[in-house]
Parts: sequence; structure tokens; C-alpha cells
Amino acid sequence: MSDERSSGQDLNRRHFFKAGSFATVMAAMGGIPLTAQEAAKLETADAKVLPPPKVDPNYKEKPPGPPVRCGVIGLGTQGRDILTTLAKLPNGPVTAICDNYKAAFRRAAEAAPNAKQHADYRELIANPEVQAVIVATPTHLHREIAVAAMQAGKHVYVEAPLAHTIDDARAITTAAKGLPKGQIFQAGLQLRENPQHHHVLKFVRTAATGKLAVSRGQFNRKQSWRRSSPNGDRERALNWRLYKETSIGLPGEIGIHSLDTACWFNDKVPVAVSGFGGILQWQDDREVADTVTVILEFAGGLRHSFTSTLANSFEGEHDVFYGSDAAVLIRDNKAWMFKETDAPLLGWEVYARKDDFLNDSGIALVANATKILAQGKKPAEAASQTEPPLQFALGRFIEHINEGTAPDAGWKAGYQATVVAIKSHEAVQSGTRITLDPAWFQV
Repeated sequence: MSDERSSGQDLNRRHFFKAGSFATVMAAMGGIPLTAQEAAKLETADAKVLPPPKVDPNYKEKPPGPPVRCGVIGLGTQGRDILTTLAKLPNGPVTAICDNYKAAFRRAAEAAPNAKQHADYRELIANPEVQAVIVATPTHLHREIAVAAMQAGKHVYVEAPLAHTIDDARAITTAAKGLPKGQIFQAGLQLRENPQHHHVLKFVRTAATGKLAVSRGQFNRKQSWRRSSPNGDRERALNWRLYKETSIGLPGEIGIHSLDTACWFNDKVPVAVSGFGGILQWQDDREVADTVTVILEFAGGLRHSFTSTLANSFEGEHDVFYGSDAAVLIRDNKAWMFKETDAPLLGWEVYARKDDFLNDSGIALVANATKILAQGKKPAEAASQTEPPLQFALGRFIEHINEGTAPDAGWKAGYQATVVAIKSHEAVQSGTRITLDPAWFQV
């Protein structure tokens, strides 16, 4: 069950550009930190100038809820990243870990030194000390583990995509849909639980950007995805992403986040997907493309394109939404809005400093402005206050458990995103356009 899913300096979609370096680039283009009015006010904003945000002397940060004892199954790179993240949370103690590869326990011991070690996931699920199970195994192994954990009454978090086939994804989703009130299931769609993306969503869905015309996402990272081992069987297991029987490739393992953001921001699933790609850089025994392009088609003509290559790192990762009044760029857990010269005045942007560069002027869109100001920090410090999406996702998972609230990244969002990712991968592998049957999205 060990998953060498890359993170850190290798394949972690959260850490491509250091905040300082990219902030410097955006400053040159006019992007500056701004703690704007709460984005919800955009729903009724007009040309009236709104007052700037103020420090609330009575502001108190919400205290963390009681601890939720977690068990993590799958101690590859992603699993270890999860352990490290949980260690940073005040209420996410790890009481048990599981993998069927002994060496994985040695690597995980630093982040979870007091956790009981299990070689069989069924033992971890049966452990009465475990309240919540986090599934971080390779994608094709999710179904059996996730369903068993839910049937045992555990709260469950499953990394995205939920599965590598629609049948497996539907089985997980059917189990999640039938859970009793208060038993939480959350998919690993980290951006759905991220306050920064919720903040930007309100700009995209209101008059701030005008009518959306097109959107695109990108993930570029020069690295092979290959893992080495002196044991041939072990090496094959480590490289599950490279083979057709176990992988849904770049669209599934990476692109799912960009594709899901497009569906989420448009509040609909696509009607068709086209794809193409190939093995252009890494000439080995892999069977899935190392360079891909996916185009989602939505009703009404809107399209979202996603491109990714493991051959080159230039421009890293980002998503851009182009509207008639403004474009919004999301990158490195930060966002900027670039207004058209004929766009109407919204009011709050008059408080932003604007620097022109090549006729572009960017305004930083920062979530948690109230919290930042209440801490006595300047608006210019806001760009450094964002936390990794995984930390928000796991923190929100624990919060949902304590409060009995439904996750934004619940079973429906997780299932629909997985279907889109699977069909996008199929389109890339076949080089065709696939009309998406609405029945595929039903559970």
C-alpha cells in the first residue's frame, strides 16, 4: 500500500514557486497585496465607494475543536506529507499508521512517533482508538479500504481522485452517500475546502469579472514520475502511475484539481471532453502520456483547457479565468485580478496601490482579511499569510467531524471530479472527443 506519490521538491502541486519570487513578478505586473472588502459584498457592489477594511478590536479567532484521533493508510510521499501536516494541527493526533512495506514505517516515524503500526489496513480500521481514517494509498487501491472504513463507522478522507474506474468511484460514493448524519466523508479536493478559492469564487461568479469567456489551467514540472527499487515487483508497484491498468495519468493524478475548479466555478459538469498527448520525453516502459492537453466543453459554449507536461517546468502551475471585465489568475495559493480598462468601478479597489506594467494592473485577492488585520498585520503582509491547501483540507475535515457539517469536498463533488478526470484521461489516451453521458454522473 505504500504510495510514493511525490511532494515537496518533487510532485507536490502546492509548492512550485516560492511566495517571494512569484510575488516579485506580480508586483512588476501591478499585482499588490490588498485586504479588500469581504468578497460577499460584491454581490451588491456598484460604483459606490466602500469603506476600507478596519481592525475589529473584538475579533477573536475561532478556537480549535476537540482532538480527532486519526489513522493514516498508505505511507508513501503523500502519506508522509499528510502525517507532517496533521502534526501541525492542534487537534489531529495520529494514533495509527498502516502500510504493507516495512521501510515505510521508518520514514513515517518522525512525523508520527507515537502511532501504532499496522501492516494490514483491516487492523487499523478495527483499532478502537482510530476515529477518522485517511486513505493515501495508490488510487486503484482506494475502493476496498474506503468502503471498509465507512462500514466500520469511521470518518473517512480519501485522496483525489477517488478511484481509477467509474465503477470503483461509484462504489465509494454509494457508501458515502448512505452514511448516517454526523459520519463524515471528504474527498481530497483540497481547493474545495480552501478559503482562498472560496474568496476568489465570489469574484468569478459576480460582476467583478463580467461574463466568463474562457478559462485554462496548467501544470508543468520536469520530472519522470518514476521510482526505483532493487526489487522488480516492488518497482512495478511503486510506478503504478505509469501503467494503464492502475493509472488515470496526468489528467487524474494532477489535472483533477484544475478540471474540478473549472466545474466548481461554473457550477456545472461538462458536456464533452477532448484530449490528446503522448510520451514525448521519458522513453521507458510507461503506458500513459507525459504531456497532455484536455479541453472541457460546457453547455453554452464555455471551454476550459488544461495542459501539463513532465518535460519542462516553465511557468509551473496556475489557473486563469477570463471575463469581459477582468481576468483572475490563481497561483501558489494566491490570486490576482486584472481589470479591463472599460470595466466598471467596484468601489473597494480604489484602496489598492496600482503599478502599471505593459498596460496590466493586478490587484491581489486575499482571503481572511479580517483575521490578518485583527492580528495587527499590514495589508502588504497578507500575501505571506496563506497556508498550504492540504493543511486547510485536513483542518476542515477535523472541523466537519467536530461540528457535524457537510464538507464542500463531499461525496458528490468527489465523484463528479473523478468521472471528469477518468474520461479526460481516456480522451488523451485515444486522442478523441468524448460526449459525457449525464448518467455517468448519477449515483
